[in-house]
Amino acid sequence: MRILVSGSTGLIGAALCTSLRADGSDVVRLVRHRSAAPDERLWDPAGGQLDPNHVEGFDAVVHLAGAGIGDRRWSKGRRRLILQSRVSSTRLLAERLAAAKRKPKVLISGSAIGYYGERIEPVTEEDGPAQPPDFLSEVAVAWEAAAVPAESAGIRTVAIRTGIVLAKRGGALGKLLLPVKLGVGGKLGSGETWWSWISIDDEVRAIKHLMTAPVSGAVNLTAPRPVTNAEMTKTLGRVLHRPTLIPVPRFVLEMLLGKDLAASLLFTSARILPAKLEESGFEFRHRDIESALRAVLDR
Repeated sequence: MRILVSGSTGLIGAALCTSLRADGSDVVRLVRHRSAAPDERLWDPAGGQLDPNHVEGFDAVVHLAGAGIGDRRWSKGRRRLILQSRVSSTRLLAERLAAAKRKPKVLISGSAIGYYGERIEPVTEEDGPAQPPDFLSEVAVAWEAAAVPAESAGIRTVAIRTGIVLAKRGGALGKLLLPVKLGVGGKLGSGETWWSWISIDDEVRAIKHLMTAPVSGAVNLTAPRPVTNAEMTKTLGRVLHRPTLIPVPRFVLEMLLGKDLAASLLFTSARILPAKLEESGFEFRHRDIESALRAVLDR
């Protein structure tokens, strides 16, 4: 297959490109900075610049670009960048694909389980409504809507609503590892917040599965067994053979990250189930949190 990928330097994108190339696929990456690499094509989403020739003749397009949500505090400018980087890049790419002479069979575009807002009861269907006015929900709604031009042009379009991706380096797990290894890690706040997660291996496998599975619309990319923060922390300690007895007070995390960011990323419960993904025939390698952590951490 010939596949176009944006966001190829991110946690998911880098792992996806490596896996696709290992399969023998021809991977071309959309990048924002010019280089001499033969597998790269330049674009400028903020400036609306994308050569139409750069999207011609692909079997699949995977769009994962967007400013990091948890990289820094949410100032007004940061919020604007998080939203605009996703919406402008998705709309530009979708419009170019819609106008292409040789359109791809599928566009897989990033989204997030933040779409659902606070969900303590399990979400078993992707067709349910979003929960505004939460910021991340508003971002996800606008993000997914920006891909409509591709869908309207007859391209099978999939919005992957991804949960917490477990990887050894980077992401939420990367931030949890050091304090737990030092013996000072513990549950965050009360530990009662529900976290919906997926291993990086299953995330990549799910994206590749959706390239050919007859699925369109929103698809949850989360493992079948969400856990509370307390359960994840306890399991991580068991895998690493370290104590996790010292809880981290919520106010400390709010001071470090900012109140809004901490509330949205760490203390908003999300019990999201991968209904459509499993119905399409996808089989998880890591269905429970302990097997996922052991695989990710080589334990």
